[in-house]
Amino acid sequence: MHVASIVIVFLSRCLLIALFLPFSALDKVLNTRQAVAQAQDVIATRKMATVFIIVGGLVEIFMSLALLTGVADRLASFIFGGYCLTTAVLWKRFWMTRDFRLQGSSKGRDVFWDFLKNLALAGAFFLLAFGNSASGVREFLLHPLASTHPYQIATEQGR
Repeated sequence: MHVASIVIVFLSRCLLIALFLPFSALDKVLNTRQAVAQAQDVIATRKMATVFIIVGGLVEIFMSLALLTGVADRLASFIFGGYCLTTAVLWKRFWMTRDFRLQGSSKGRDVFWDFLKNLALAGAFFLLAFGNSASGVREFLLHPLASTHPYQIATEQGR
């Protein structure tokens, strides 16, 4: 049962980061020009857009690895949560589309769903960072580099 528990935790973390590593990070590498062009829709200069894409790729790679290994995974989760909120606000701007409607085909509604998915991912990452109680926020602030020790099996005393 212990091995199954570890596998379930690992696979859950894999599912959470699968969008980012390998897919989004790899896309940024293979399609850098397109990624920078998309970033330029929001960021004025090409140089700054390129910086955003590079930083985003690094976040996706290193925070994913931290979550998978459990090394400073609380801080990585916090950073990932902020990353998802930032990308939602900067690149999933459904309110800027001219055709946002609830019925029929609508680019705006499609972007709205992407916006909500980013918010949901942010919530999941913040839950990993802070735990499922208010005391977890205090604990995170006191020890932001601490690990959640995701693969540790608690042992009963006396055994």
